Amino acid sequence: MPAAQAAPDNRAPVLQVRDLVVRTAGAHGREVVRGVGFDIRPGETLCIVGESGSGKSVSSFAIMGLLPPDSLRAAGGSILVDGEDVLQASPARLRQLRATRMAMVFQEPMTALSPVEPVGRQIDEVLCIHTRLDRAARRARVLEMLAAVHLPDPERIYASYPHQLSGGQRQRVVICMALILQPRLLIADEPTTALDVTTQKQILALIRELQVKHNTAVLFITHDFGVVAEIADRVVVMHRGSVVETGAREDILARPAQPYTRMLVSSVPSLVPEPRPPKTADVVLDVEGVAKTYETRQGLRRRAVAAAVDIHLRIRRGEILGVVGESGSGKSTVARCVARLHEPSAGAIRVHGEDITHKRGEALRRMRRRVQMVFQDPYRSLNPRVRIGESLIEGMSNYGEDEKRALHRVRELLALVGLDDDAMARYPHQFSGGQRQRICIARALALEPDILIADEAVSALDVSVQAQVLALLDEVRARTGVAVLFVTHDLRVAAQICDSIVVMQKGHIVESGRALDVLTAPNAAYTRTLLDAAPGRHWDFRHFRPAPAA
Repeated sequence: MPAAQAAPDNRAPVLQVRDLVVRTAGAHGREVVRGVGFDIRPGETLCIVGESGSGKSVSSFAIMGLLPPDSLRAAGGSILVDGEDVLQASPARLRQLRATRMAMVFQEPMTALSPVEPVGRQIDEVLCIHTRLDRAARRARVLEMLAAVHLPDPERIYASYPHQLSGGQRQRVVICMALILQPRLLIADEPTTALDVTTQKQILALIRELQVKHNTAVLFITHDFGVVAEIADRVVVMHRGSVVETGAREDILARPAQPYTRMLVSSVPSLVPEPRPPKTADVVLDVEGVAKTYETRQGLRRRAVAAAVDIHLRIRRGEILGVVGESGSGKSTVARCVARLHEPSAGAIRVHGEDITHKRGEALRRMRRRVQMVFQDPYRSLNPRVRIGESLIEGMSNYGEDEKRALHRVRELLALVGLDDDAMARYPHQFSGGQRQRICIARALALEPDILIADEAVSALDVSVQAQVLALLDEVRARTGVAVLFVTHDLRVAAQICDSIVVMQKGHIVESGRALDVLTAPNAAYTRTLLDAAPGRHWDFRHFRPAPAA
């Protein structure tokens, strides 16, 4: 009997990676992964951590046999899944192994699911390919699995399209698809990065529940050390394509041996803010009673959806006000109303006492230089066909700035965000994600705004780059006095950078105050729920030791 069909040994490793080497394609390909090795046993969770470009995802794609053949190839080593080397498997055999022996959950469920098919049919496809069940049996199995991942009303979910589900529900569907054939190995590549803390907690608990039920080995790729503290049995640290350290969770988080690991761990923000003196400067932004209601259609019926209700907030010069809450709480709606990207349904927005709520035409255009925005995704915020210098000058040129002065200002801004002048002649794809976000911050500051809005501006960045960008924003605030409206679902980030915090739930403000008060002695039950859901909340990563549980 072939090794692939033999009964698995529950004591032996499910996955054994030995001296894995991955090169770029071509005669002179360079190594992007070199000498990588680790094991995972049944029921164990191994977390791989490291900065962007460290080789985490490339290693996981090699395990799944998903390396793009025109750009990457496995050039050495072995990858054994239940003793069978997937690097030696034929394409047909790899297709058999996927879903039956190993499966993968990707970071963004909207790209993992087809937008034009109901999700039930997409899950059913796995059973069509790998089983001989008839249609009725397949449908029953899919509905059973949808219930197992705690999705409400499995019949409705089965018939729904991906866009009709929330982000957390879509991720549950992808997990359902990955685990429906009970594979021995589950690879999860940043599956909770884009989720808020409560949904993230639910997804992590779901993976753990199904892992225990089926004794699944889990390879979890993440840059979130809070998640590592919550779920890992062992941790592999990767840097520039190599493994720099491997060990038990407590050893890596509390006693890291390598300087690179210590740098990563110490970059994780604490959930306890440092005390900050209260801001007493002039009020820059005053939001009074702002509301935003959308109308949606369901057939012939119209329904009003209140995205923001009676919002009051105030930001002083040099202050950073954080807006936190779950997805759908109204955070980004409020930010976009302040930037006048959305039209408020009610209330008033004042900048230095001037009402900008209903400005139109040229008056709105002049106002825009006073309120600038940094968006979540630096990859999509910059035109890939335009050099960085042109992108930075564009705003100033639109407002009539002299080219010579604009160039001088661009050089000042690049220095402010820690980039050299030669960045002006390069294109966005020639920079890392963190560098691109620095450029976006420089572009937002080019018009010397009164208010800078950062909408999830660091959520897509790994922990060390995130720390650098947060430090940069704090420095910019101190040097320029700009008022910052900082939207985030990450309570650790809010604790590190915010002077004050507003907590939103279902369009309403449920709590506001100094960051230290809100995050250490919350009054609202919802705020306490958010804090309880924060992964690794009992760890103080700055001192490499677990803090006592509350």
